Amino acid sequence: MERSTRIVWPDPYSPSGAALHVHNELLIAAAPAAVWAWLVRAALWPAWYPNSHDVRFEERAGPDLALGMRFRWRTFGVAIRSQVLELVPPERIAWDALRPGLRAYHAWLIESEPGGCRVVTEETQRGLLPRLGGPFLPRRMRHFHQLWLERLRWRAEGGLPPARTDPAAPRRHGALATPP
Repeated sequence: MERSTRIVWPDPYSPSGAALHVHNELLIAAAPAAVWAWLVRAALWPAWYPNSHDVRFEERAGPDLALGMRFRWRTFGVAIRSQVLELVPPERIAWDALRPGLRAYHAWLIESEPGGCRVVTEETQRGLLPRLGGPFLPRRMRHFHQLWLERLRWRAEGGLPPARTDPAAPRRHGALATPP
């Protein structure tokens, strides 16, 4: 199993012994700052990543994720509660994902490369839900994480996100149109 040595796994989330561990990465021809801006602007995820819905911040209004911030959202058809556990702009961000039967950790790395950056994302899961997912769940997660990376590339290579964070407003004006 491919694994980045730069991800800092908190003890309960380490890939060793996890029911599920997935790794995806992609080269993006954009500055790390542009990738970072789209990745931390969680309020806009549903406008460009089709596996993200109903992002709601608990304590702060956002629009960008911050260390310790808690948010609720839907992904893979289930409601999740997350908290940002690591944040090192513009290089690293990670959050947990909690619900009955699931404890997950989703980490992102943005590494400078000539002409852009390499973005790595890895996730581990523990609990009854990932154990019941068998061989189907890792394939599905790799597929959707790859889609997330490809959509992130499309957004970042087009520039920075709009200052306005109402996901419906930019879509009406074409700023967040669906990728070709």
